[in-house]
Amino acid sequence: MIDRALKECNEGVLMNVDVSPNSDKNEIAGFNPWRNSVVVKVKSPPKGGKANKDLLKLFKNVFECDVEIVRGEKSTQKTLLLKGLDAKTVLDKLKQLLS
Repeated sequence: MIDRALKECNEGVLMNVDVSPNSDKNEIAGFNPWRNSVVVKVKSPPKGGKANKDLLKLFKNVFECDVEIVRGEKSTQKTLLLKGLDAKTVLDKLKQLLS
């Protein structure tokens, strides 16, 4: 089911995420089946790009790759590009985190 949030492309994997700023901690929290997106919580407020910085740092640490926001820079619904990875690697890591 969570694989519906992912799409492999030439540069890596595109992932749809729903970001909740002002949370207790930075974490990948679950899957939203209605939006086919991974739910991510970040501590920072959405002001001045702070939440985006937390989001990118979290994904860079978890997936050990370069990460870029390709859509939704100013929205809670974003598409991230996880560079140099394949969908199976990302999916395995997500399942491990969410189990």
